[in-house]
Amino acid sequence: MKAAVITFPGSNCDRDLAVALEQAGADVARVWHKDEALPAGTDLVAVPGGFSYGDYLRCGAIAAHSPIAAALRDHAARGGYVIGICNGFQVLTELRLLPGVLMRNHGLTYLCKPVELRVEAVDTAFTAGYQAGQRITVPIAHHDGNYQIDAEGLARLRGEGRVAFSYAAPVNGSVADIAGVFSDNRRVLGMMPHPERAADPALGGNDGAVLFRALVGQAVAA
Repeated sequence: MKAAVITFPGSNCDRDLAVALEQAGADVARVWHKDEALPAGTDLVAVPGGFSYGDYLRCGAIAAHSPIAAALRDHAARGGYVIGICNGFQVLTELRLLPGVLMRNHGLTYLCKPVELRVEAVDTAFTAGYQAGQRITVPIAHHDGNYQIDAEGLARLRGEGRVAFSYAAPVNGSVADIAGVFSDNRRVLGMMPHPERAADPALGGNDGAVLFRALVGQAVAA
């Protein structure tokens, strides 16, 4: 698998994400936000966490208008894999590649701690390594991770099996405790928790590594 990790001004998890993908067996290229094209043969675009452009507007809103954004949107339209983590999830909602919005946490508090997630859907390249209903532990680090969508949108996500992960217990006010969602073709994943920070036992756990290994393995098999 050839993966491209995008770096925006303010990204701070880009190297962690690149390392996690490399350890899973991906060939990783680094892409700057001012680039207008992705490397040839890119299978996966990874949008990391951090504070793109300082999050001085809505989180991810400026990044969604960066020079690389058109190439990212085209990649997704062709059926390419995309993962957006934390701020990356916010960017993907601003690009309208995923439904819903990310708002300030309930209580307006920055949250940084390991949390327990429940794996909801496993019929995807991202989650094929898990079992349905499995509990995993992945860190969060966000101030604007409160996922919201209207009742019709929530019913559609549930009905189509597009909820990827849920918080095992309420964390930030997200509707239905949603922690991550898929696009309608299940090739775009956005999630607030940081699997790249749970991809090495030396960092306290490797539940996140399962996601990266499954993704790389599924893409290679395809």
